[in-house]
Amino acid sequence: MQLEHLQKSLGDVCRMARERLGLTQAQVAKQVCLATEVYGRIERGGLLPSVPTLRKLALALGISADVLLELSRTEVAPSLATPPPEGSLSPELRQLVRMLRGWSPGEVKRLIRVAKVLESPAGE
Repeated sequence: MQLEHLQKSLGDVCRMARERLGLTQAQVAKQVCLATEVYGRIERGGLLPSVPTLRKLALALGISADVLLELSRTEVAPSLATPPPEGSLSPELRQLVRMLRGWSPGEVKRLIRVAKVLESPAGE
């Protein structure tokens, strides 16, 4: 995403969230410790806030930073506990994962048993 597009979309989201809450630009600016003019520039897409300010905006507007940055669940993990995306796997493992998605739980259990046999040292 280009910088100008990010600034514009962030500003649009901030404005919509502020209006949803029935707040003025001055009220939001005060909550996030910004001059009203500076907050107005953010809403107009003329300024990209710092990370600490982005966090304050998310809290003041009651929305997640994902929403402010227009990140979808398919682009980012919802939490650190979520397994890493398939992109970090080797091509062979990605192929195997895609194949296994169509298998029944019983078929997957049988494959795990076979994998455990293959994993054990010879002669055991």
